Amino acid sequence: MVRTLPALWIVAGLSIVSGPVLADDSNTPAPSPAVASDHAQAMFGAIAGVVRSPAKAPVSGAMVTAARSDGKGIWTTISGTDGIYSIPNIAPGEYQVTTQAEGYPDATVSALIVAAGKATRTDIAMAGGDPPERVMISANAPVDVPAASAAPPAVPAGNAAQSVWRRLFGKSPTEPPVTTAGLIPPSSAFDRPVADPGATPFPGPQGPAAPAPQGSAPQGGPTPTPAPEVDLVTPFADYDWTWLNGNPRNHDVAFDSKFFTPEIRADLTYTYDFNKPSDDSMGGSSELFRSNEIQLEQLGIGGDFHWDNARARFMTQFGEYSEATIRNDGSYNKGQWNLNDADRYLSEAYGGFHVNWLKGVNFDAGIFMSYVGLFSYYNFDNWAYQPSYVSSNTPWFFEGIRIQIFPTHHFKIEPWIINGWQSYASANTRKGLGGQIKYTPFPWFNIISNNYGLGHDDLYIPNRSRIHTDNSFEVKYYDKPGKFLDKMAFTFTGDLGCEFGGGVSCHKDTVNGPKQSFVGYMIYNRFWFHKDMYAITVGGGQINNPGRYLVLIPPINGETAGSAALNSPYFTFNPGDPFKAWDTSVTFDYMPHQWVTLRFEGDYRHANVPYWSGAGGVTPPPFAGGAPGTNNGVPTQYACNDGSASGSGSLVPGLCANNGGVWYPDLRKDEVLLDIDLMIKF
Repeated sequence: MVRTLPALWIVAGLSIVSGPVLADDSNTPAPSPAVASDHAQAMFGAIAGVVRSPAKAPVSGAMVTAARSDGKGIWTTISGTDGIYSIPNIAPGEYQVTTQAEGYPDATVSALIVAAGKATRTDIAMAGGDPPERVMISANAPVDVPAASAAPPAVPAGNAAQSVWRRLFGKSPTEPPVTTAGLIPPSSAFDRPVADPGATPFPGPQGPAAPAPQGSAPQGGPTPTPAPEVDLVTPFADYDWTWLNGNPRNHDVAFDSKFFTPEIRADLTYTYDFNKPSDDSMGGSSELFRSNEIQLEQLGIGGDFHWDNARARFMTQFGEYSEATIRNDGSYNKGQWNLNDADRYLSEAYGGFHVNWLKGVNFDAGIFMSYVGLFSYYNFDNWAYQPSYVSSNTPWFFEGIRIQIFPTHHFKIEPWIINGWQSYASANTRKGLGGQIKYTPFPWFNIISNNYGLGHDDLYIPNRSRIHTDNSFEVKYYDKPGKFLDKMAFTFTGDLGCEFGGGVSCHKDTVNGPKQSFVGYMIYNRFWFHKDMYAITVGGGQINNPGRYLVLIPPINGETAGSAALNSPYFTFNPGDPFKAWDTSVTFDYMPHQWVTLRFEGDYRHANVPYWSGAGGVTPPPFAGGAPGTNNGVPTQYACNDGSASGSGSLVPGLCANNGGVWYPDLRKDEVLLDIDLMIKF
């Protein structure tokens, strides 16, 4: 029986192999491009396996075709020199897989079920057969042609979603091939695209592609190795971005459906502070809060809803985050309705819709992540547990409106209209404006720029404005998957900002007030080993923040951002108050599975003024027989040594004279930490 080479099927069958193909339906609108979502993964499955001869030897160059049993799509790939083939990112359902190879009869597997988010392994055993007939088209270019009885597999008629060239090669015939890797299209730290359930299935960025058409190689020369297929529709889906700091490293999704993609996170930490605070209370961090205790940092349960072009996402934050993150926002102290209680258990909660324009536009409103400072709010996604100040002290979330515009699949423009600088409400009347620009020109290079302005973010100071710029780039400068040291990358982040008006100046001490600014940077380098099972990260950073408006408030006597806006007697935030700090860390990660990270980290942090919790702690003595280790409820006043409130926020002669004198927290200029962390994400 005559069989054909795959290359000829491609050339001779352009009129029929233009898939994936949808059945023609004049009442059905043309399929929309993939929807770009922040945290959903592609809702597709995959078929993979090995093509072998009757002698169990690998068969290379075999055409493997997967056709949906309902006639709504067809996918094709070519087995490699090791016989391995893969067809990624195909819609879930029932398929018939047909394999054609020179010298063998067709092999067919029927009723193969593909599930979303899973790869279905199907090994192909070829049987013996007659060699194909050959026709000489030219003296140097023999090709197979089908016999009269041989015909390509039937393909349903209808509108093609992409041309055969784009589907098989990811580019037009005149463009050079693009190489990439990864079974499931990876996501970026900031834009995690999900395929539109109504869109035409589209092959993903990996797996061997079909060979170039006949004549693309020099006559008589070997055919070049085919390039993998590339998703040029979904933003940021054509390269593997799991190496990025601030991006989850999962290549797969544990479960998926057309309507909902769930996500579960668990983050547990044990931290030992070598200052040994007696009340186990730490300060100066938005990640580490208690010493010498095993604590639940976050239990996040949520996910992404997606139907047609509507979208929504929520994620919970049970654990320390539900207390520590909220106390850094003073805006809820203005007015009624206790917004701190209304929102404390939600780290993300937004809804919106997608518009099929350019490479996609998303409109969302609610609580969403900011990524100012590069690191993710979720520690599983990061290279280190305790980031440096330009990340730890800048916003983790915003509440308001976000618009994501994707002019290309490597470029994003994201404006924000928000209540303020990491705030659930508005500290004053003016809202904040900002945005992010993200550009990924190469698979080893990522640029992020976050900018903020206009907002009046100091509670009870209505005429003070804030501006801030945060800029990062990430470079993967070594990538050798077969080596023990298989990957290296580094990040650099630089921040500049200031406040002006309301008694402070942006540039220098003037008649309008003292200089109130923020200058900082951080650098991290990461090494991956043994197929990314282990990793070591070293890094740190430095800030200079006169006025202390971005310094995290020490939790002295229960002090929060709201109470500190009235008065913070022990650690002041007066205009021009100096604060300089630097830190360094070493992190070791053991990653036995893509869902699990066990982390060991050591940190050293230094400030030019007493800031970190010391052995004496930051909690006043018990008052009037009260329980030890509790606050007296008046953080805006000095406390006395008997635990009572002094009645004054200023040091005056005779203060606490009848109450044992004034109590002072134990604050230090240095802090040495060791933390062990278990993080789960699926």
